[in-house]
Amino acid sequence: MIALEQALASLEIRPRMAHRAGLAPGGSLPLGTGDATLVYVRSGEITGDPASGTSCTVVGPSGDAATPTGARTLLAGDAFLSLGCRPISLTSQSGAELTVVPADVSLAAVTPLPPFVFVDGFVELEPAAAALVSHLGTGTASGRSGDAVICQMMVKTVLLSAIRAWAAHTAGASAWPAPAVDPFLSRAAEAVAADPGRDWTIDQLASLSAMSRTVFAARFRRAYGRSPASYVTEIRMQHAKDMLESGASVSETSRTLGYGSDEGFSRAFRRHTGMPPSLWRARAAAPSLH
Repeated sequence: MIALEQALASLEIRPRMAHRAGLAPGGSLPLGTGDATLVYVRSGEITGDPASGTSCTVVGPSGDAATPTGARTLLAGDAFLSLGCRPISLTSQSGAELTVVPADVSLAAVTPLPPFVFVDGFVELEPAAAALVSHLGTGTASGRSGDAVICQMMVKTVLLSAIRAWAAHTAGASAWPAPAVDPFLSRAAEAVAADPGRDWTIDQLASLSAMSRTVFAARFRRAYGRSPASYVTEIRMQHAKDMLESGASVSETSRTLGYGSDEGFSRAFRRHTGMPPSLWRARAAAPSLH
């Protein structure tokens, strides 16, 4: 679990404009190299054959080059992710309505992914993210200040959720290799993950790592790419999303994660996800339209 969270946090994602696409019976959607692309099946079906196109090497969870083979068909509520290192063409026999989400994704050396990710049952595995992606590409932006930033945060959430669903239900989160991190720093990271609601201070975390406050802060940022405080917030927000998706109330989630008030928690959650926790919870609980 900790390794997967660290791997997701190491991804650099710069979302681009999402759009909707319709495939007529027998139609195809070609995806080239360069940008990563998430394709969410709103209705109908699409088939992709990873064996087609030029080859590339992406290190898989086992440490071997991951080159998936064999055509795969995805139905409504499923998702597909191409990292853009190999071209592929998605075809539909009966027609399909899709949401297409391009993005520039930078993979850290510790983040292994295959060139293509097929996520069966994405709408069941990640209901909140599926609700988000179903609203992307509608062209119904309100024109309010901040719309573009919020949209980018929504896209990033959807992409990370697709990768999490693949890792947890295909390769297994335990198979995800952990980054090469100082074992003393790992003590602090594991303590935060085990008790995210604790009022962690940098002095406490530095003590767990047997370092001075200054040395710990510098080494932690080099190893994890963020400050200790940002890491604590990241872990809390991941737990918050999981709790809200499981039906916990905003107040219960706020108390469990150590926030002094629902308002403070809501502000932190909105900064992290682009939406209030009440909306995240409601979208996760809403019945699927597919």
